[in-house]
Formats: sequence, C-alpha cells, structure tokens
Amino acid sequence: MRITRAALTRFVAVSLAAAAVGVCTVDGADADTPKKNPVEVLDLKIRNDQYAATDLGPAGPSLGDMDVYSGGIVRDGRTVGRGGGSCQVVHVDGEKLTKQCLLTIELEGGSLTMQSLGVSGAKTLDMAITGGTGVYRDARGSARYWDIATPDERLRAEILH
Repeated sequence: MRITRAALTRFVAVSLAAAAVGVCTVDGADADTPKKNPVEVLDLKIRNDQYAATDLGPAGPSLGDMDVYSGGIVRDGRTVGRGGGSCQVVHVDGEKLTKQCLLTIELEGGSLTMQSLGVSGAKTLDMAITGGTGVYRDARGSARYWDIATPDERLRAEILH
C-alpha cells in the first residue's frame, strides 16, 4: 500500500483538527467551574504560657542569645491549637537587636511554619509562611503579629493555597 502526499496531508490536517477540538474542550470545561478563593485568613489570639531567655554569649545582649516560647492559639474565645518557637539574636547594634525567628503553630487541620527577621522592641512582626502539614501542606503567604509578649498578642495569617 502506497501513501500519497495528498493522503498524508489530509491525515495530518484531520489529526491536528481533532487535537485542537480536544484542547478547546478540555480548556472550556474549566471555564464554568468556579475558582476557589486561594486566600484563607486566620485571625487568632496567642496565649503564651512558657518562656525562657537564654544568655549564651557574654553577659548581656550578644550574638546567639535566644528567646524560646510556647502557648495556646485562641479563636473566638476557644483554644483551637498550640504553638511555639524561638528567636535568636543574629545582629547587635547597641540596644537594637535583630533576631531570626522560627515559629510553628498547630491547628486542627495541620500545622503552619513561619520565619522572619525581627527587631527587638518592635510593635509588630511580619513573618513569611514557609509551609505546613495537613490542610496547610502547600501553604505560603504572610503573618503579622501584634502586641507581642503581652496578654493581647494577636496573629493574622493570610495563607495562599
């Protein structure tokens, strides 16, 4: 059986047309599907119940000094999880201390991990959400803490899924 150039051209044209229809059909199937809101917002209170400050270098503020803390996570007056973390001094400029902070909070659906650099005495701390587990396994985004180390400490996490 001999294939002519005209037959081969028709075969290629029909194949390409079928492929184009298939792509349009698959692409069009998503057009009517509503998109999920990719941002989940968590407004939480922090109740720190354990704290330790470790002076690792010479007496007083120095590189390597560390604060370690943990406590409950509260939403609408009800404890919904727990969290903990540490901040280690990575730069000293007189009384101004820059700390590398790592934090994990565990909620019913999984955990969120966060990290940032913070300056001692700041009223807020912005942290990158670097990952998680469970329903937060693909989490990224940002978190802001207010009123740090007070009974009114709060967290607002904006999580991208």
